Amino acid sequence: MTHLHLAAALDEAGWHPAAWREPAARPDELFTAGYWVDLARTAERGGLDLITIEDSFGLQSTDFRGPDGRTDQVRGRLDAVQLAARIAPATRRIGLVPTASTTHTEPFHLAKAVATLDYVSLGRAGLRAQVSPRAADGDHVGRRYIAEIEPTDLTSGPARELIGELFDEAGDYVEVLRRLWDSWEDDAEIRDAATGRFIDRDKLHYIDFHGRFFSVKGPSITPRPPQGQPLVAALAHAAPGLRDRPIRFAAAHADLVFVTPRDSPDAADLVRAVRAAGPAPHVFGDLVVFLDRPGESGADRKARLDALDGSALTSDARIFTGPATALAELLADWRRTGLTGFRLRPGALPDDLDLIVDTLVPELASRGLLPVGDGATTLRGRLGLARPENRYAVSTSARATPARATTEGVPA
Repeated sequence: MTHLHLAAALDEAGWHPAAWREPAARPDELFTAGYWVDLARTAERGGLDLITIEDSFGLQSTDFRGPDGRTDQVRGRLDAVQLAARIAPATRRIGLVPTASTTHTEPFHLAKAVATLDYVSLGRAGLRAQVSPRAADGDHVGRRYIAEIEPTDLTSGPARELIGELFDEAGDYVEVLRRLWDSWEDDAEIRDAATGRFIDRDKLHYIDFHGRFFSVKGPSITPRPPQGQPLVAALAHAAPGLRDRPIRFAAAHADLVFVTPRDSPDAADLVRAVRAAGPAPHVFGDLVVFLDRPGESGADRKARLDALDGSALTSDARIFTGPATALAELLADWRRTGLTGFRLRPGALPDDLDLIVDTLVPELASRGLLPVGDGATTLRGRLGLARPENRYAVSTSARATPARATTEGVPA
């Protein structure tokens, strides 16, 4: 039997905008390290493979075009990469995948930050690459002009051109990341005090990337990460008129693709689309979840939060309400479509994360759907992914052959 993998998507007090008002919520701790460490440890206790951490360049808003002026919903975030670095030493096994914008950051800086996270976590780092199409986000940075587009007009020529360009840029961005992570060979550090040689300069490489969006010489200033290549994830939104662009980017450049199916046939269609577009080894289905608990159903909790917020929650992903047994049955059904795992978005934190760990995980385990621990200590290992070979490494025999020796791509 092929087992499934589980991830949790963490976003402030939960995916419902009124979740911060729940009795068990901790709104006064949202911007403390302890709050996020506790969530990560809960997910780790449940044996989940990884957590993702949301981030953005603009305040949360109900209006795609910019701030909405609401004061009754959570606003503000901590930097996801730095937060993951704080969580890392407080956990031991769970993968840490912060979200990062490919639109308003430099790949050299992010390559260094994620490589550092991989060292701090002993090989459990990844990143979720995300484009930032909102004009208001671009205004915070001021380096480029992002034309304002209407969320209801994503199929128009200007919108398609902008979003297509952002995904093209994101593809180059991830390629630069991967080259920088390989720019040090694994044994480039000699650390020989007797001879005074700390590094072998022949094993550091220029990446010399020249593209439409970036020109990066390299090498990185951080040695090759413990995983060789930290995990790259991407969300392939099934947006009307734009469905192919996110899928093509994610399938071609990510190790892990998140999709948002509505039902089993839709899941099968999305898996086929991803597999046809690229070699991504894992495809996870996303669901927002409100699980039943003693004294209150998930549906009742969602309805209560909807009333507090003034409108019913909507999402790009399917919203599940019900008992853990029904969710386990749904995941088992969707797994047959080719999905290799699921990323669950807890409706309210910590409540729904606790319920995932304490009710759903045992239910899945009782059905034999979860993998038994194989001793893997890295995130790639947990997902059954090999440590990649370094693209710039030269075999020992080739190095020893003068006729093949070259200084091309070697920093002076």
